[in-house]
Amino acid sequence: MRRSASTRSLTPMTDQEEQQRALLREADCTRIFEEKISGAKRNRPELERLLDHLRAGDVVTITRLDRLARSTRDLLEIAERIKEAGAGLRSLAEPWADTTTPAGRMVLTVFAGIADFERSLIVERTSTGRIAAKARGVRFGPRPSLSTKQIAHARQLTEQEGKPVAEVARLFGVHRATLYRALAQ
Repeated sequence: MRRSASTRSLTPMTDQEEQQRALLREADCTRIFEEKISGAKRNRPELERLLDHLRAGDVVTITRLDRLARSTRDLLEIAERIKEAGAGLRSLAEPWADTTTPAGRMVLTVFAGIADFERSLIVERTSTGRIAAKARGVRFGPRPSLSTKQIAHARQLTEQEGKPVAEVARLFGVHRATLYRALAQ
């Protein structure tokens, strides 16, 4: 079984980072992936390399969960990708987070259920808030390109003065399709 590890690191290496490396070497990790950018970033090339590198039977060993993921949701998504590769996930600081054991898989399954429940509550609250805001007259979406006065003026130019829609659209600085939609209302 190969063991891979993930840790975040900034250059130059600090004592904490050296301790992380030492812990990973003690855990028999054969390859260490170190992220050189903040874990808060969406684009994490070393994490992607680690996940692409995984083979069935590998174990991703991390010193702490916060070294791997920014949030519970992020952790669950990464854990799912690790599982899809046929590999396991193990945290040295959090022994309950070990998907190579039945108990660890159960704990992450419970976390996944809690995260799903939390997502559904957020969706429900957001939906309720949108309905209440619409009832108060709040408009969602981008601001209209043309005001009602501009639409009335454009209607006058096209219908009464016979100007081409393309010319009127250029005059108002909008695409002619935008003007057609506005005039159709």
